[in-house]
Amino acid sequence: MSAAPFSAGFAWPVLEGRLVRLEPLGHRHAADLAVACEEDRSTYVFTRVPVAADIPGYIDAHLGRAAAGKLAPYAVVDKESGRAVGATAYCDPRTWPDGHGHRAVEVGFTWLAGSVQGRGVNTDAKLQLFDFAFTTLGVDRVDLMTDARNRRSRAAIESVGATFEGVLRSWSRSWAPGEDGMLRDTAVYSIVSREWAQRRTALIARVAARQSPRLVRR
Repeated sequence: MSAAPFSAGFAWPVLEGRLVRLEPLGHRHAADLAVACEEDRSTYVFTRVPVAADIPGYIDAHLGRAAAGKLAPYAVVDKESGRAVGATAYCDPRTWPDGHGHRAVEVGFTWLAGSVQGRGVNTDAKLQLFDFAFTTLGVDRVDLMTDARNRRSRAAIESVGATFEGVLRSWSRSWAPGEDGMLRDTAVYSIVSREWAQRRTALIARVAARQSPRLVRR
């Protein structure tokens, strides 16, 4: 497969889940994200997460990549609080060699506030992203990648049903403290279209088990 930008002018929709609403990232999310990124930074050792003062530039950079067709960034909005509590994105879109349609995409650039980690927010966000990728974008494969040393991230990826495929040595830039200019070993995971129906059922059940009574429609 070859790299190809996302289609110019494509209107990325809001993705509505039970626990989260994924909204195309914009500066309207800046104030919430500035709070979210500073809640507890102890889990961000291997992950690139902006500090509060850098949020406007972080959003500008993501919007610039989006304009070039390289990224489709989303703010993760917690439906219970109504606040943006993190960010995620589609990235690295790829086509078959003939350039016909996107056949694979990565879900990455993900971070969440410490207060919502372990609450099902990540599970619901991934459910919405995967479902849209397979059913609307029509991809055959979704990739997820993380620093091979990041046990927390790897556990989260495995918990949403992705299959570990191996470690690519010196594959991408390290974000660990003291490793500026160095490359990291990257753990690679995936979900493919033929297994999505089964994975989807499992994720829906997991999200339902986490849903607050306040969010259940009566």
